[in-house]
Amino acid sequence: MSKKIAVLVGSLRKDSYNLKVAKVFQQIAPESLSLNIIEIGDLPFYNEDIDVDTPPPSYTRFRQAIASCEGVIFVTPEYNRGLPAVIKNALDVGSRPYGKSVWSKKPAAVVSVSQGAIGGFSANHQLRQSLVFLDMPTLQQPEAYVGNIAAAFDEHGNINEKTQSFLALIIDSYAKWVEKLS
Repeated sequence: MSKKIAVLVGSLRKDSYNLKVAKVFQQIAPESLSLNIIEIGDLPFYNEDIDVDTPPPSYTRFRQAIASCEGVIFVTPEYNRGLPAVIKNALDVGSRPYGKSVWSKKPAAVVSVSQGAIGGFSANHQLRQSLVFLDMPTLQQPEAYVGNIAAAFDEHGNINEKTQSFLALIIDSYAKWVEKLS
């Protein structure tokens, strides 16, 4: 039986390269994983005042979706040498209310995707810092910085073989990581 894995995409743009990479992961994932892209763009910024008696429906939907998964893959761009607010907000929403985090013990992978040469290095490491606090064991190798992503896709949206091979290495390593932690 395959493990249900949440995939969170840190770019909200409809034709985002990060979303395209997440979809490639869905296509090439081994049978041991079932990848589900979870919507995070509709989450209001975390505010404890609106999370008291009746949280926003999007908070509840998101928390239930993450709670039902056995792991999480983060596919994120880098904005101004940092983590996109939408990813940080999703972490905050999922970690509340205090003592009821949906993140704890879920195996994670961080894949940063960028049009730049350094592949979102800063966003990747900022996200990893939060995952330590959230008690999410995170895949260490291979490090997943995907730079120059615009050159990886052709005009029809097909990914080149070199980049797909690298993504296959990442997803196969993550599958083994999830199995090891099960």
